[in-house]
Amino acid sequence: MPKKAKPAGSGKEEGPVPCKQMKVEAAGGPSALNFDSPSSLFESLISPIKTETFFKEFWEQKPLLIRRDDPALATYYGSLFKLTDLKSLCSRGMYYGRDVNVCRCVNGKKKVLNKDGKAHFLQLRKDFDQKRATIQFHQPQRFKDELWRIQEKLECYFGSLVGSNVYITPAGSQGLPPHYDDVEVFILQLEGEKHWRLYHPTVPLAREYSVEAEERIGRPVHEFMLKPGDLLYFPRGTIHQADTPAGLAHSTHVTISTYQNNSWGDFLLDTISGLVFDTAKEDVELRAGIPRQLLLQVESTTVATRRLSGFLRTLADRLEGTKELLSSDMKKDFIMHRLPPYSAGDGAELSTPGGRLPRLDSVVRLQFKDHIVLTVLPDQDQSDEAQEKMVYIYHSLKNRRETHMMGNEEETESHGLRFPLSHLDALKQIWNSSTISVKDLKLTTDEERESLVLSLWTECLIQVV
Repeated sequence: MPKKAKPAGSGKEEGPVPCKQMKVEAAGGPSALNFDSPSSLFESLISPIKTETFFKEFWEQKPLLIRRDDPALATYYGSLFKLTDLKSLCSRGMYYGRDVNVCRCVNGKKKVLNKDGKAHFLQLRKDFDQKRATIQFHQPQRFKDELWRIQEKLECYFGSLVGSNVYITPAGSQGLPPHYDDVEVFILQLEGEKHWRLYHPTVPLAREYSVEAEERIGRPVHEFMLKPGDLLYFPRGTIHQADTPAGLAHSTHVTISTYQNNSWGDFLLDTISGLVFDTAKEDVELRAGIPRQLLLQVESTTVATRRLSGFLRTLADRLEGTKELLSSDMKKDFIMHRLPPYSAGDGAELSTPGGRLPRLDSVVRLQFKDHIVLTVLPDQDQSDEAQEKMVYIYHSLKNRRETHMMGNEEETESHGLRFPLSHLDALKQIWNSSTISVKDLKLTTDEERESLVLSLWTECLIQVV
C-alpha cells in the first residue's frame, strides 16, 4: 500500500525522488522566465536541467522533479494564479462544468460537487472551507495574461496545443483519485505545499485518461512534497495522485499539458490518406475495384490481406521518394485552435497591416513565423472528381484567446490564404529566407509577385524592411 502522508511541516523527502535537489540561479527580470524565444522560454522553465538532457533522459520516459530554492521564482509562480483570483474571475461570469469544477476524492472515487449555472465566489469558498473540496479552474490562460504568455511560447516550441488547469486544494484533502492522463504534464507549484505520489504506468504513453484502483497500482515509485517554485514533469500514462496534508495552508498548482494525439500513429493516420490519393492517380491497380462481396465477409480473405500488404509496400516506396507530405487535418487543427500571439497592448498589430505597402522593388520578411503553417492540399472548393492541389497558408493571428482549449468548434474558424500550386516555390523562398527581394521571387510575372506579397501583407504575415 502507498505510504501515508508525512506529518505536516516535516519538510523531508519520503522515498526516492526523480531528480536530485537543485538550486536555480536567480532569474533576471520581473518575469523570472526568459521570453526572448520559444526555446529560451523552455530552457528557463526547466532550468538548471539542459534541454538536451531533458529530451534524452526524461521526455516520454520518466518523471523529473526540479526543486528550487529561489524566492524570486516562487514569488513569480505565485503571481500566476491565486485562490483570491477566483473572486474577480467569478464576477466576469464563470460557469460550473465549463469553467470551474468542485470535487473531492472519496474512497478512491471522484465526487463532483458542482452546482448549476454560474459559479459564485462565496459558494466556492464555502465548499472549499466546509466540504474540503478542490476547486479546478479550466484553461486559466484565457484570463491570466502571464499564463497566456507562457503557453503561447510553449505552443510555438512544441508545435502542439498547450492547455492548463489550476487545482486549489484545502489542507487535509485530495481532489482526484489515482489516475493517468493522455498528455505530457508540467506541474508548477504556485501556493502552499502538495504531497505527490507517482506510480509505474500500466499503459505507457497512454492515449486516454483513466482512473486506476489503489490495489492495482502498488506502491509509489516516487513520493515527495512540492513547494512554491518547484517544477514536476511526468510523461503521459504516469499514474499519480496528490493531496494537501492536514495542518498546512491550502495548495495551488497549475498543470500545463501538451502532446495530446500528437504521436507517430496520429501523424501516420493524418498523412496516409493524401499519400493514397496521390498514388491512386498514377497506379491503376489502386483504382481497380475490390472483389465482389468483400465487405460482406466475416473474416478478411487471404487475397485481400495480400493485396493490401502489397499496396502498403508500394506506398512505403513512394513515401521514401517524396518531399511533400500531405497533412490533411493535424496542421490545420493545431493552427485553428492554438493561442494567438501574446500581445501586451491592444493587439492591433495582429489585425491590421502596418508599415509600408510592399512593391516590386521592396525587400520583405516573414513575421509571426511560429504562428503560420504552409501546407499543400487538394482544393477544398472543388468536387472530388476535379480536385487539384493548392497551397494553403493557415495562421493563428486572429484566433480568440477566450475560447482556447474549450472545445468551441462552432466558434472556431480557420484564417489564412490559398494560392495556386505554381506559387509554392516563391512561398518557400519567403519562408526560408530572413529577407528577400520581391523581384527575386520565383514566379512568372511581376504582377504575380506583387499580388502574392500584397496578399501576405494584408494578412499581417510579412513586413517591408
